[in-house]
Amino acid sequence: MAKKDVPSGKKVNNPNVVGLRAEVLEQPITETLETNYMPYAMSVIVSRAIPEIDGFKPSHRKLLYTMYKMGLLTGSRTKSANIVGQTMRLNPHGDSAIYETMVRLSKGYEALLTPFVESKGNFGKVYSRDMAYAASRYTEAKLSPICAELFRDIEQDTVDFMDNYDGTMKEPTLLPTTYPNILVSANTGIAVGMASNICGFNLVEVCQTAIDFIADPNHNLLSTLKAPDFPTGGELLYNAEDLQTIYETGRGSVKVRARWRYLRKENLIEIYEIPYTTTVEAIIDKVSEHVKSGKIREINDMRDETDLSGLKLAIDLKRGADPEKLMAKLFRMTPLMDTFSCNFNILIGGMPRVMGVREVLDEWVAWRTECVRRRVYNQLQKKKEKLHLLYGLRKILLDIDRAIAIIRETEEEAEVVPNLMIGFGIDEVQAEFVAEIKLRNINREYILRRTEEVTSLEEEIRDLEETLGSIKKIRGIIVDELKNVIKKFGTPRRTQIIYDAVEDDIEPEDDIEDYPVHIFLSREGYFKKITPLSLRMGGEQKYKESDGPFLTFESRNRNELLVFTDRQQVYKARVRDFEDMKASLLGAYLPTVLDMDEGENVVYILDAGDYSGHVLFFFENGKVARVELSSYVTKTNRKKLTGAYSGSSPLVAALHLVEDMEAAVFSSDNRAVVFSTALLSPKTTRTTVGVSVMTLKKKARVVGAAPVGKTSIQNVSRYRVRSLPAAGSLLREEDSEEKQLSLLDP
Repeated sequence: MAKKDVPSGKKVNNPNVVGLRAEVLEQPITETLETNYMPYAMSVIVSRAIPEIDGFKPSHRKLLYTMYKMGLLTGSRTKSANIVGQTMRLNPHGDSAIYETMVRLSKGYEALLTPFVESKGNFGKVYSRDMAYAASRYTEAKLSPICAELFRDIEQDTVDFMDNYDGTMKEPTLLPTTYPNILVSANTGIAVGMASNICGFNLVEVCQTAIDFIADPNHNLLSTLKAPDFPTGGELLYNAEDLQTIYETGRGSVKVRARWRYLRKENLIEIYEIPYTTTVEAIIDKVSEHVKSGKIREINDMRDETDLSGLKLAIDLKRGADPEKLMAKLFRMTPLMDTFSCNFNILIGGMPRVMGVREVLDEWVAWRTECVRRRVYNQLQKKKEKLHLLYGLRKILLDIDRAIAIIRETEEEAEVVPNLMIGFGIDEVQAEFVAEIKLRNINREYILRRTEEVTSLEEEIRDLEETLGSIKKIRGIIVDELKNVIKKFGTPRRTQIIYDAVEDDIEPEDDIEDYPVHIFLSREGYFKKITPLSLRMGGEQKYKESDGPFLTFESRNRNELLVFTDRQQVYKARVRDFEDMKASLLGAYLPTVLDMDEGENVVYILDAGDYSGHVLFFFENGKVARVELSSYVTKTNRKKLTGAYSGSSPLVAALHLVEDMEAAVFSSDNRAVVFSTALLSPKTTRTTVGVSVMTLKKKARVVGAAPVGKTSIQNVSRYRVRSLPAAGSLLREEDSEEKQLSLLDP
């Protein structure tokens, strides 16, 4: 409800409610956002959508930890429904959300390079939109062997634990992964106001890169971390600059295309790996759409032949079809080639940060170093506690008969420990330990063995203390663990890297229908492309009341147009991008179609052809610039060029000069000059101010120009000059009709 001028906290009557007195307490929108919306947004960011440095979101971590506590790392599989039920003790978001999380982590779903769940039954496929997973009561699961690296030493205080949602049990805040899982497992999340999209890398390459990075923080990442690796395989088009951008900034994209083979005997194409970002159904739908529209004519049929052996799309070709050219077309027109956009947004200390791969490795090494230090410290404390007990035991075992006598002579049980403390000078903990020794263990063998254990414990404690005080030794432990992961779980790359691929965004000419067209442009910038047949059958050209014809010329559907504006800019437009029209239509408004600047107007348009010839620019100050058309050629597919011509004087007219001719220039004081364009020297610089062609009197200016054949001048010799500049001659009445300013071609 909208309210005006209402003080904060004031009650307002609602006039829209009849028969009731409704009161609404007004609250500023900023206060509502701060108290209601912001906590929700932060909860989604921190507790749901963005992964942390261990590579997991909370839902992943809760599921895997539950399975670990159920003994599913070493035990046999159990029903997925059982796992889902147990996980609800940590994750209260419902069984369907938990089961879907399990599906995405499973080996059967094939969404991860290193799946964490060994699955049995139908878990669907990441590359299929319609292949649904079975219900949790039908499938079974356990943890994969690599999960041992996720939970290694988790009981040794390597990570912090927190209460679950109802305070009945503890759960880890992070999992102490022994390898950079954040870079190995692909992860996507959409939060409030931000998102995360992390591509996966090969486990061996990531671990080796981490090892080299620990040895040298300036290590060249591209030398070991070659490129992203995707579970669905495919071919990655290698671009060192794009990868370097991702590695340094955490943002960027890579292009991945399908892998295929041609079976000559059957005359069909088999596609057996597709980009990670698409599905077989999306590919088939897009191919079918293009076949129906006639854009792809080489295909007889396309089938999904995916079976237990893996993905397979079969394309039956028509006789004579070139499989290489067809696949190039399909890569360009369908999701068989797609882009994976990276956004390495990760929670670090509860705050989201977009980081490059180098920064991610730096954060992971620092975090893992702390995990190992905590583990070593925990081991050190336990050994010190054990050594402390053995020191007390050694004192007593040296005179065991005296200890037995003290215990026998003590009347009350509660006095045993104090009497031992007094008799041997030991503390309460040591005395409790001694008092609990079984009678069978007070023999000579036990005494000697436990006494010798003191020496080895002292050596172990010294080693642990040295390790704890040496960052080099801790990093050495991390490196050894990474090498062990490579040895036990390393697998070859799935996505093949194509280093010499030439990827062209420009549509091949062979795929564009070519036919003659007539181009019409009105004074206000309305554009029409009309075929000769439609032009013959159509009636009179339609214009707005205040508009009229300005330019017309012949072109072809494959050609490119240059559209010059009054802001010294030129826009490139392809004829094929405009629809064929009828004369009865107003046409396409070029400033809108070409996304021109506000208030920008079309001055001239020409068919660029092969970019041969020149452009003549006529300015108000009497100067004319002859610019080579080739100076507007660009290597990239740019749509807009600034500095198209000089801005020193307003542009009056422009002409496309294929070969030299005679042109007429008209001034505001009713004078004209006819000259040969051969007198003008061509310039390669687009912004040249030109040369003076017409000498103007005070307050006079050039008002128009055109090829002399397009004007109404009858006696051309009267106005013709042989040198420039020239003042021109006064126009006679028979030479000064309005036709002189027309640029329309016949």
